Amino acid sequence: MDKKIKVGGIMQSDGRAIVKLLSVPDRPDPPGVILGALGAKNVNIEFLVESTDLDGQANFTFCIDEGDLERALTALETVKSEVDAKVVTYIPNVSVVSVFGPHFREKPRISGVMFSALARVGINPLAISTSISSVSCVVESNSVDAAIDALYNAFDAPHRVRQRAKGY
Repeated sequence: MDKKIKVGGIMQSDGRAIVKLLSVPDRPDPPGVILGALGAKNVNIEFLVESTDLDGQANFTFCIDEGDLERALTALETVKSEVDAKVVTYIPNVSVVSVFGPHFREKPRISGVMFSALARVGINPLAISTSISSVSCVVESNSVDAAIDALYNAFDAPHRVRQRAKGY
C-alpha cells in the first residue's frame, strides 16, 4: 500500500447551499453583472465555478451560506434576463469538504486520492473547486461525516476544523 500523502488538514463547512445560474451566453459582461448583484445583496461566495458547456453557454455554480439563500435567489432572478440566463436553481443543506495544506503544487496526486476516497463510500460531489493550496467539494450534508471519515482514512492529516453557519 502507498504511503498516505501528508496534508495540512481537512475542513468541513456546514450550513451551505449551492446556487446555479445556467445557460448564460458566453460573453464578457455576465460575471460582473452576476457577482455585482450578489455583492450588492451582501451574499458572500465561498466558492465559484464557471464553465462553458458544449452549446457554448456559461454555467455558474456558487456555494454560499444557507442563510444568504433567499437574498442570492432574489439577486439572481433580478439579473437573469439582463444576462440572458435560462435557469436559476439551488440545492440547500449542503456542506463543503476541503483538503488543504502547503505545497499542493508538488503533490499532484491529492485530487485523485480525495475523489477516489469519496467514491469508495458512495459520495458524488455536487461541485468541485481548487486553489493552489486546497481542493474543495460540495456534498449533501447527510453524507458529510462519511466524507470526512473517508478523507481521514486516505490522507495523513493532523487537523480537523469544523465551521458551522450561524443558526446551526
